Amino acid sequence: MNLEEEILKEHSKQQATRLAKWVGKDKRRFRTLMGLFLKGEYLSAQRAAWVVSICAEGHPLLVRPYLKQMIARMQESGIHDAVKRSVTGILQTAEIPKELLGTVTTICFEHLSDAKTPIAVKAHSMTILARIAQKEPDLGRELRLVLEQQLPYASAGLHARYRLVMKMLEPAAPGRPSSSDS
Repeated sequence: MNLEEEILKEHSKQQATRLAKWVGKDKRRFRTLMGLFLKGEYLSAQRAAWVVSICAEGHPLLVRPYLKQMIARMQESGIHDAVKRSVTGILQTAEIPKELLGTVTTICFEHLSDAKTPIAVKAHSMTILARIAQKEPDLGRELRLVLEQQLPYASAGLHARYRLVMKMLEPAAPGRPSSSDS
């Protein structure tokens, strides 16, 4: 199968799911998909992003070797929002290597501060930062401040995510496991 031709043929959930199933947990096929995602033209990267997200849900270990490149791709100027949405969506649940935590933290705070950032990317960024803050409590205080400043202007979806993030940032009561322990 020519993956790029198939990706460009149709932009639908059915097609993205079909291609993700074809990739499965095959590392060689996933490498081909990542080539389109990381180096492909605008439209190829946009459509590959959806397939990458589906693959990452089913086989999260496949993305681990590509995290640094994915984070770099997301920062390129003029990159499609689908790429940012895909990478931040994956980072919500991925184990972020220690050497990338600073970069990811900076990017996520930039997303939260930029009025042009799509709502899904902001929501994902909130969750990523909350997960990092569970290990770095000082970051939690900074995150709370930023979110409280933006809350009056936030959409209903971001208000809902804000409530979830605040629960993630609550310190565990004595004898009760924290949300990071569950």
